[in-house]
Amino acid sequence: MSSEQKLVLASANVGKIKELQGLLGGLGFSIVPQTDLNIPDIEETGLTFVENAILKARNAAALSNLPAIADDSGLEVDYLQGAPGIYSARFAGEGATDATNREKLRDLLSGVPDDQRTARYQTVIVYMAHANDPTPIICQGTWEGAIAWEERGDGGFGYDSLFYVPGYDCHAAELDNSTKNRLSHRGKATAALLLKLQSR
Repeated sequence: MSSEQKLVLASANVGKIKELQGLLGGLGFSIVPQTDLNIPDIEETGLTFVENAILKARNAAALSNLPAIADDSGLEVDYLQGAPGIYSARFAGEGATDATNREKLRDLLSGVPDDQRTARYQTVIVYMAHANDPTPIICQGTWEGAIAWEERGDGGFGYDSLFYVPGYDCHAAELDNSTKNRLSHRGKATAALLLKLQSR
């Protein structure tokens, strides 16, 4: 793959853009967020992370005429039977913010004991060489943890300040970037994607 290879990142999420640029930058890819190209978000009508990631990557590739990467990520809470899942970014309804989503999650888990607060982050990341790519590269990553009672840390985004990381006795929002990228769902999925891209 050319060292000048441009990839459109199909996201308007500032936290996600920053994280993915850090994961992909310096490896021969020039990452262009779709917002820089005035590409609007597409409605996420899929019922799975895979479907939504493909929808977003195809839309960005079609409107930019460049290869595109998209991820769809979410938090699965066992006590809530996998919710919020694909609705993680809009868990508290239309116009939800990270803060209102976390508040809703805390309310739903109020009084739930520690051993029933297990959860995981999931990511599916998709690379499409062009909008009609019949064989997109699809990689997945999982990060096991639990939902804490209180928020801690000021790093990360989304539910990171509530996501307890076993083995590190801290919350995801307290981790430095390099440690988070090594442990996280998005870090694992991106590492798998890079291996596949570099073998092309």
